[in-house]
Amino acid sequence: MFDETLLDDPEALARADRRGLLRGAAEAGARVRTAARHAAEAGVNDLKPDGRPRALLIAGPGTAATGVAELLGRLAGAACPVIRLRPTGVAPAPGALRWELPGWAGSVDLLLIASPTGTEPSLSLLVEQAYRRGVTVVAVCPKGAPLTESVAGAHGLFVPMAAAPYDQDEVAAASAPGTLWSLLTPLLALLDRTGLLSASVETLEKVADRLDRTAERCGPAIATYSNPAKTLASELAEALPLIWTEGAAAGPAGRRFAAALAELAGRPALAADLPEALPAHGALLTSDLAAGSDPDDFFRDRVEEGQALRVRVVLLRDRPTGGLSAATAARELALSHDTPISELEPEEGTELETLAELIAVTDFAAVYLGLASTP
Repeated sequence: MFDETLLDDPEALARADRRGLLRGAAEAGARVRTAARHAAEAGVNDLKPDGRPRALLIAGPGTAATGVAELLGRLAGAACPVIRLRPTGVAPAPGALRWELPGWAGSVDLLLIASPTGTEPSLSLLVEQAYRRGVTVVAVCPKGAPLTESVAGAHGLFVPMAAAPYDQDEVAAASAPGTLWSLLTPLLALLDRTGLLSASVETLEKVADRLDRTAERCGPAIATYSNPAKTLASELAEALPLIWTEGAAAGPAGRRFAAALAELAGRPALAADLPEALPAHGALLTSDLAAGSDPDDFFRDRVEEGQALRVRVVLLRDRPTGGLSAATAARELALSHDTPISELEPEEGTELETLAELIAVTDFAAVYLGLASTP
């Protein structure tokens, strides 16, 4: 059940938000500023690398680390391969996860570790392995975590993660909206120094400003009718979202949205890039999940039945409406099957700014959907 009245009751939202997820989303801009300051204090802005690394290897647990790898891979583009080291193990818990360097990794490669807790023993072993191979190591994790000692022993660079006092629950911290920016920002500053992407101090300040403005538009005090995040949450209340993305920055934002819906709202979602999304998800628009489908008797008694999920297209774009675009074909395909569409397109700005806005709106939407849904 989805309680839409909760969305326009800020006090009720605050009571329901026991993990502080709305606060984390609202403070994303502050996290960027704090993380940028931590990076500067760690000496990132003074680095003078000899050249670009051959490859970036990224390791870390959970949704936040996955998002970091996705975003850095997109932003670095063709300048350098970005490879996420996927963990193996018997459980998603410290001590059970295992990371390994690829056999070809060596002194011309860079290992980036992003961990919301820094307590995974295998990450410390990974650092030791990298040291023996001559791989440079940079880690972002909470100050005082066991991982920091391993990084220091390997003569690597450690940047304290920008945390908040309410980040006590490790599970909540790993999936909270602000955690992504705490881990990502220092690595953006680092890769700016290597020349792999553009993320100067001024650029990061613009990203923080964009996150602040988005939080003002999407905050709990803003009514649903003028709040894009609450509106999107309401539209997805009884829907199976098909998240279709167009544009370089929208792809990672869409995949993060699908992960956030699962982790923060307990809702399934499918994400794909246009134009490949049309053949990939086209059959769903003609299945029993389609909005117009009703295979049984229209007049049957539905009082005792649960509400069935119906597909809804969520179109995320980071490019202008004009020009070459698959959005028109996407709209025509959806509407031809009576499938509703929700659209998000950020204001103009740099790639990092538009990416930040898409992530912020969808993070808020996932949190609102989770808070207003009851078993």
